[in-house]
Amino acid sequence: MKLVKKRIWIIIAIALIVLAVLLWLAWTYLNGRNGPVWQFILDPEAHQDWVTPAGYQCQDAPFSIPTDGFIGYLYGDVFQVGKRHQGIDIFAGTESGVTPVYAPYDGYLTREESWKSTIIIRVPQDPLQPDRQIWIYMTHLADRYGNSLIDELFPPGAKEIPVKQGQILGYQGDYSGNPDRPVGVHLHLSIVKDDGAGNYLNELVFSNTLDPSPYFGMYLNAKTALKGPPRCIRDTGVD
Repeated sequence: MKLVKKRIWIIIAIALIVLAVLLWLAWTYLNGRNGPVWQFILDPEAHQDWVTPAGYQCQDAPFSIPTDGFIGYLYGDVFQVGKRHQGIDIFAGTESGVTPVYAPYDGYLTREESWKSTIIIRVPQDPLQPDRQIWIYMTHLADRYGNSLIDELFPPGAKEIPVKQGQILGYQGDYSGNPDRPVGVHLHLSIVKDDGAGNYLNELVFSNTLDPSPYFGMYLNAKTALKGPPRCIRDTGVD
């Protein structure tokens, strides 16, 4: 009898732990950035005041916003244990292939042969640290089936094509690699470090990327972000 009671209490304890975890996840979802992102995706017209327009620049920040949309996910956001978001996600609130994507800064564009939805821009002189080279990585420029939405000026295998700030590069898409599980239509942008030999590092590794906040002059770091859509940093000092 004692053994049965002990097992019942163990089951109850496990159930309470599971419930606590589920409640914590639900609270995190609703109170973090997931909630606003889904609100925007489901009803973008009701939240147009969250949208930052393409070409917008804060004060004397070097980079311009590359596309219209709600900057929903930020640098350093945690989607799963041990994995931090390497850049920012800008959600269009439109269908795939509708919202243009523009170059945020001058540079030289490369599209590797196998890339359906991705481009990367080499910036020979980092505008914030001129003695180093950086790269601007942008992806999800394809529809759910992998049909590229990148401008025809940049075919697969394109190398070192000069681009100017504000030049159209393609359109936002929802490509995830699995047509049965498309992502919401958005642009992902990361600022990637150079390996010191003129090549970009692996963007999937968080430590290979840089905080985009000072480049856009906005609060784009999950650690320092203010409540609501990202805004310009008022003073010139940036962490």
